[in-house]
Amino acid sequence: MPAYDAQLRPLVEARTHDPFAVLGVHPDGAEWVLRVWRPGASSVTLDFDGSSVAARRVDAAGVFEVRLDRRPPGPWRVTADGHTAWDPYAFPPAPPTQALYLFAEGRLYQGYRLLGALPEVRAGIAGICFRVWAPGAERVSVVGDFNAWDGRTHLLQNLGVSGVWELFVPGLGAGALYKFELRQRDTGSVFLREDPYARSVECRPATSSRVVADTHFAWTDAPWLARRAHWDWLHSPVNIYELHAGSWLRHPDGRFYSYRELAARLVPYVAALGFTHIELLPITEHPLDESWGYQTTGFFAPTSRFGEPDDLRALIDACHAANLGCILDWVPGHFPANDGALAHFDGSALYEHGDPRRGRHPDWGTHIFNYGRNEVRSFLLSSAYYWLAEFHFDGLRVDAVASMLYLDYSRQPGEWLPNAQGGRENLEAIAFLRDLNVMTHGEFPGALTIAEESTAWPLVSRPVDGGGLGFSLKWNMGWMNDTLRYFHFDPVYRRYHHNLLTFGQIYAYSENFLLPLSHDEVVHGKGSLPNKMPGDEWQRYANLRLMFLLQLTTPGKKLNFMGNEFGQTREWRSDWELEWAQAAQPPNAGLSRLLGDLNRLYRDVRALHECDHEPAGFRWIDCDDAARSTLSYQRLARDGSYVIVALNFTPVPRAGVVVGVPTVGEFDVLLNSDSRHYGGSDVGVARVTATARPAHGMAASIMVDLPPLGGLVLAPTV
Repeated sequence: MPAYDAQLRPLVEARTHDPFAVLGVHPDGAEWVLRVWRPGASSVTLDFDGSSVAARRVDAAGVFEVRLDRRPPGPWRVTADGHTAWDPYAFPPAPPTQALYLFAEGRLYQGYRLLGALPEVRAGIAGICFRVWAPGAERVSVVGDFNAWDGRTHLLQNLGVSGVWELFVPGLGAGALYKFELRQRDTGSVFLREDPYARSVECRPATSSRVVADTHFAWTDAPWLARRAHWDWLHSPVNIYELHAGSWLRHPDGRFYSYRELAARLVPYVAALGFTHIELLPITEHPLDESWGYQTTGFFAPTSRFGEPDDLRALIDACHAANLGCILDWVPGHFPANDGALAHFDGSALYEHGDPRRGRHPDWGTHIFNYGRNEVRSFLLSSAYYWLAEFHFDGLRVDAVASMLYLDYSRQPGEWLPNAQGGRENLEAIAFLRDLNVMTHGEFPGALTIAEESTAWPLVSRPVDGGGLGFSLKWNMGWMNDTLRYFHFDPVYRRYHHNLLTFGQIYAYSENFLLPLSHDEVVHGKGSLPNKMPGDEWQRYANLRLMFLLQLTTPGKKLNFMGNEFGQTREWRSDWELEWAQAAQPPNAGLSRLLGDLNRLYRDVRALHECDHEPAGFRWIDCDDAARSTLSYQRLARDGSYVIVALNFTPVPRAGVVVGVPTVGEFDVLLNSDSRHYGGSDVGVARVTATARPAHGMAASIMVDLPPLGGLVLAPTV
C-alpha cells in the first residue's frame, strides 16, 4: 500500500507530468483497473458498454477505481455527485509526430494546428484538444468555466523532450473560457497563463482565452486571390490608407465600430478616395488600448474589441470585393512584460531571451523574442502564416525591424552582448526575417512584406538568395524626414534647404521604397500635418496639397495615415474618432478632393507607378533652381510614355517658367494643385504648347506659370 500511495501522491498534489500513468485503463495482473480522478467527490459511477458500475474510492482526495476482468470498451462517462461527463483520460494523447518534429526544428508554419485549443473528434466524441509548449513546467492543467477553474481536475500529459503537453477534453465546445495553470519545476510556484496560440480572447480587461470552432466563413474573394497570385506588384500602384480601427469612427456614445460596421462604412470611403490598400494598425489582441496594438499578447487572436474572428474575415472579404487589398501591421519584435501572457511563460525565459541585455527592450519595457530558439521561430512563423492563410490578409507590415537587427539598438556600451562573431548584428533575428520572407513569398504569391526599417541596413528589400532580407518594400524614413523638415521651413528660407528635396534621388533605387506619412508623424506632440506647415490657413493647406503632389509623383509606393486625407488639425488621438466635422470645411474638403484625384492619377497613369523602383522611371528636368524654390522632373513608363511634374514651393506665383520636354506639341495639364476645386487660387492654364526651343538637355520646352505653393502634372496631348 505505501507504494500505491506514492504512485497517487503526484496526482493528488497536482504535481504529475504523467497523469495517464495513473488514470484511465491499466492492466493489473489478471484484471484491468479503470481509475478516475474527481477531486472532492463523495461518490462516482462509471458508465460504459451500456452498464453502470459504482467506483471505489482509493484515495480521500478523490481517486476512484473499478476492477474488471476484461478491458472496458471505448470511452466511458463518469457521474460524480450527480454530474455526468466523458472522462478525458479515456482518450490517450495523439500528437502528430511530424508536426512536433517541425516545431522543434523551427520549421513549423502551421503551429496553430498543433498547439492551442483544437476542435477534434476522437472515438466519435467531439471535444477540444489542448496543447501547450511549457518545457519548464512540472505540471500543466487546463482550467476554465467548465471545471470551476480548478487546476487539479484536467491535468495535461507531458509529451517528452518536445516540452509540449496535451489533453483532450471531450464534450467541450466553442465559447468555453480557459487558461493554463502551470507549476514551475524548479520553484514549485503555481500561476495562470493565457494560451499563446489562442484564437480568441475575452475583451479587456478580462484576459481568458476562448475556444473557437473551426471557421466555416463563406469567402467570396477567390477571384481576388487568383489575380493576386499573378500580380506584378513591383510595377503596379501600391497606395496604402493606414488605419487605427478604434479611432477612425466611433458611435455617438463612444463605442467602437465593429469589424462589420467598418466594412460597411470604411471600405467604400477608402475605395472612393482611390487607395489600393488598407493597412490595419495591429488588431492582434492586446491588453492596453493606448498601445494601439503594438504590445501584442494574442499573436493568433483578432482583438475582441471589434467583434469575432469571422467579423474580421467579413471586413477583409469586403475589401477584396471593392478591389482593395488589406495589410496587417504585425509585431514580431517584442511583447509586453504583463504577467499572465507570454512573459516568463513557464516560469523561465521561454519566449524571450534569458539575458536582459538581449531580452529586454530599453525603450518600451518589453521583452525581445529569443529568435535563436527553434520553437519561438515556429511560433512567429506560424503567426504570420495564420493571418495570411486564415484571414486572407494581403501582406504584413513588420514593425520595428531596426530594433530586431541590431543587438545594440537603443543601448549604451556595456548594455548589450555581441554576437558569436563579435559584431552588433542579431544573427538569429536576421535568419528569422529571411525565413519569414521566404515563407510568405513562397506560400502566398502576391502578398507583400513591408519593413519599417529606419537605418542604412543594406538589401532590406532584396532577395534572400542574393544576400538580402527578402522584404517586398522598405519604408523610406529618409524621404519622410527630409520632406517634413523642408515643408516646416518658412518659404523665404527654403532656398537654403533645397537639397532636402533632391538628396533622396541619390539612394532612391537602392531599395524598393515606400514613402510613408504615417501615424508616427501626427502623434506624441509632433503635431498634425497642417500644424507642421508655416503660414496662415490658406498657406498651410496649399503646402499640404503641394506635399501630397510631391509624394504621389515621387518614385516609390505610398502610404498615408487616416486623417491626412482631409488635413485634420488636431493631433491624432487613439481614444476618439477623427474630426469628421472638420472634414466638411472648405479647405479640408478641397484637400480631400485633391488627394483623391492624385490617388487616381497615380493609379491610372502608368508613368507614375510602373517604374517606381527603377532609375529609368525618373529624370530630373531642373533640380537646381534653389533661388526660386522650384523643381521639375519627368516620370516615365516602360513603353516610353511620360508625364512632366513642375512644382513651386513658395507663395509667389512663378510666371513664364521654362521646363524642358522631349518633343514639340501640345501638353495637357492633368492636375493643378492650385485649382479652386481644391481650395486654391486657380493660377495656371489647361493646356500649353511645347516649342523647339531646347532646355534642360531636352529638344523642346514649355513655358508655364507655376501657381503659388502649388504644382502641375502635364502629359503630351493624345
